[in-house]
Amino acid sequence: MPILASHQQVAPPKDHILTAREALEPLFLKIEEEAEVKMIAAAIRAGWSPEDAMSAIDGLRRDELFPGSEH
Repeated sequence: MPILASHQQVAPPKDHILTAREALEPLFLKIEEEAEVKMIAAAIRAGWSPEDAMSAIDGLRRDELFPGSEH
């Protein structure tokens, strides 16, 4: 069974990590990747194409970055 990113270790400051951001970045990216895979799989199970799922995810990300903007 694969280990979920939420159970992964975060590097402590004594490991020569300069910022908390640097320590959390690998975990953040892994969680983001897992979420994307789960969303695409859910969309495919619901009958959408992978391309439609990716387009929807991209739109959601744009909305999160630029709330209220037109597509």
